[in-house]
Amino acid sequence: MMKKYILVLLTIIATCSLANAQKTPPTATELATKNMEAMEKKIKLNPTQRSIIYNYTVDMYKEQLALAKKQQTGGYSDESVTKIYKLQNDTNNNIRNILKGEQQTQYDDFIEEQLRGPQKKKKKGKHDEEEETVSGIAGLKTPPSM
Repeated sequence: MMKKYILVLLTIIATCSLANAQKTPPTATELATKNMEAMEKKIKLNPTQRSIIYNYTVDMYKEQLALAKKQQTGGYSDESVTKIYKLQNDTNNNIRNILKGEQQTQYDDFIEEQLRGPQKKKKKGKHDEEEETVSGIAGLKTPPSM
């Protein structure tokens, strides 16, 4: 249960981080497309599954973006956050219900990867140095303006 709450929080953070990285906030469609691309790297989906999961994901992101806008204006409530948690849980359950056998295990692995966040990547070079990945609260801070 806690994993699902963390996933919701990470999704909202990712949504806000992506919005900060772009000049215009991403749309639910853009976020869903990016999520689907990442998911399809891990799970082979048939066209019907892809379409259904995409629709579930777009609906979820629409609600999350609406909550993010409410947060910016100070007009959200605890009920709104609870609604997002419920929507996230329902979306995860609906996705799991349309996946079959090994796909469900792969989906669980995909969710785990999303919860872990970015991993350190090695730079290509003669010394094979590791690139530093900033995560957590420090990863959300924007660099000072020059």
